[in-house]
Amino acid sequence: MTETGLMGTKGGPRIGARPENRRQRVVKSLWISVWLFYLSAPVTDLVSGGHSLGARLLGGLGLVAFVAWYLVLVFRTARQTQVRRVLLSVAVLSAQATILSLALGREWLVLFVYVAIASGAALPGEISRFTVPGATVLLALTAFAVPGGDEYLAGLLIPALMGGFAMVGIRAMIRTTMELREARATVAQLAANEERLRMARDLHDLLGHSLSLITLKSELAGRMLPEHPEQAARQVADIEQVSRQALVDVREAVSGYRRPTLPGELAGARTALAAAGVVADLPAEPVEPVEDLPEEVESALAWSLREAVTNVVRHSGAQRCTVRLETRQTLAGRVVELSVADDGGGGPAQAGNGLTGLTERLEAVGGTLSAGQTGKKGFRLLARIPLGSGS
Repeated sequence: MTETGLMGTKGGPRIGARPENRRQRVVKSLWISVWLFYLSAPVTDLVSGGHSLGARLLGGLGLVAFVAWYLVLVFRTARQTQVRRVLLSVAVLSAQATILSLALGREWLVLFVYVAIASGAALPGEISRFTVPGATVLLALTAFAVPGGDEYLAGLLIPALMGGFAMVGIRAMIRTTMELREARATVAQLAANEERLRMARDLHDLLGHSLSLITLKSELAGRMLPEHPEQAARQVADIEQVSRQALVDVREAVSGYRRPTLPGELAGARTALAAAGVVADLPAEPVEPVEDLPEEVESALAWSLREAVTNVVRHSGAQRCTVRLETRQTLAGRVVELSVADDGGGGPAQAGNGLTGLTERLEAVGGTLSAGQTGKKGFRLLARIPLGSGS
């Protein structure tokens, strides 16, 4: 009777996400259908309740129609459906439960529990907070109208109320999770766009003046060339000097982009994780091991940290991210380790440009990279680089 299948079992759909394949649809169906065992009372009543053959046939058809209508409502909780249509469906479900209970007896009062849960799952909170108590009141009225129904009433009122309002909370959690996932994707996209804009601004500032000067001197040299070759040669020499200086400036700028530092990346990680709503457990500043690290080792670890945090923000759906940076003494000598772990959806590591590039960077300084799922939930990236005896 719940949407627990959306909570995210291994191989199952995540909260707020529609099933993407057959396996996820089967998992969701099983989680929803397992709660139908409460219908054993109506089924038993049909088999051994002493009803006539016609009553059994009509009761069986009514029960099948009720269950089908209920499943349609529950399966469509994550979709945008007109509220009027959903209200009509809940009303039909309530009518079915009332007619079957009055016609066949008190064992059928359990159907009202499903009515309350379906209304809580399929309707917005501002409406379901009225429909769930309404279904419970209808349950009570019908119970008093059915012979012996008041004996079942105490055992059905609380499940109807609690189940209905539990679905209201789950629906709100699903909606919030969907919004959070969209916000994380937006944050990641904005961060990438900001980086592109910053690089564009820096390159424009570096090259704008130089290219303008080169263009001006080229035109001037072209006009001087026929009559004043010596002056044209000086302009060409100036062009060469400006070009070389522009090349140096660009190389320095690109080197700054390509050689991040660990303190800078830790600060950026703290900002990105906070913006994505992920609790960040990061090393305190100043970072102790950084002072002893060679520049190329620090650069490789900084790139590893940036890639790992980017993956946490974009893909993991994690609530917490833990970063550890420490040096260890092993039999082979000192090593420095960077570990980035999250409690997100996990899954096997997939080869891509990010992990492939990190592996190449670490191998260039003698290091290794390992990444993969940790237990049933979570993902961990571990970068390890040996340090020379002189480090």
